[in-house]
Amino acid sequence: MLEVDRLEKRYGDTVALDGVSLSVGPGEMFGFVGANGAGKTTTMRIVMGVLAADGGEVRWKGEPAGFETRRRFGYMPEERGLYAKMRVREQVEYFGRIAGVDAATARRSADTLIERLGLGPRRDDHVDGLSLGNQQRVQLAVALIHQPEALVLDEPFSGLDPIAVDALADVLAERRAAGVPVVFSSHQLDLVERLCDSVGIIKAGRMVATGTVAELRARESRKLLRIVVAGAEPGWTDRLSGTILTKAEAPAGDRAGERVDDVVLAPADDQQALHVAVEAGRVQHFAWQEPSLAEIFREVVA
Repeated sequence: MLEVDRLEKRYGDTVALDGVSLSVGPGEMFGFVGANGAGKTTTMRIVMGVLAADGGEVRWKGEPAGFETRRRFGYMPEERGLYAKMRVREQVEYFGRIAGVDAATARRSADTLIERLGLGPRRDDHVDGLSLGNQQRVQLAVALIHQPEALVLDEPFSGLDPIAVDALADVLAERRAAGVPVVFSSHQLDLVERLCDSVGIIKAGRMVATGTVAELRARESRKLLRIVVAGAEPGWTDRLSGTILTKAEAPAGDRAGERVDDVVLAPADDQQALHVAVEAGRVQHFAWQEPSLAEIFREVVA
């Protein structure tokens, strides 16, 4: 169990963390979400010992985390910490040796990770010649090379294409299945919702919601209605009572060039919403829906 207990951090008069707590059990994936500057990176840096907390404690297996404990963690900072002129394979091996892995094991593990993360054809390339997405893959390989007991990853999916996202997600799922606690931050809330067992939402240095996505949905104060209307004139949604959370133009309907609006609404009156939709055009979908993590996030942080 990785536990963060009531962390405090100040920079002068600025409160960066105000009693942040979270816990991640064996084989659990925890998604840490919040706006820029909310305190995610500061929390992770304190977990890894990069920053000192002004108050609170980080515990691993019930004991305060110290230097030797943190050496057994895998860390992926948001800012890439790679040597630009080193080749991919030698870089991953090098970080494995720094973490205490013997040379032969580091070499074998580096080769396995490089292939697993889709970097095989680039193994002998210099890091500064890689795309940002491939540099991100190398950074993850560095975090995994020493078979860490826990993983702390700051925006690991940033800059990755969908194929790379799937490869990274598969690797993290393997580590989770092996009992490794995984904490990662991300602004890609659809990924957090898909991958994580539990989620923590931080706002202005304070944890404002934690739990599984199902638990967070149960706390959502508003029922959401999804309405899809074809052939409506622009501006019809202005007549809907309540709060529109999302509004998008869906793919064209049965008629060529036809406008199709896809709206998610927290209605003041569902019958009024149905009446407006029927008057506006052909109603293709009208049903209650569970809020997505992105909608929960907006509700909690607003």
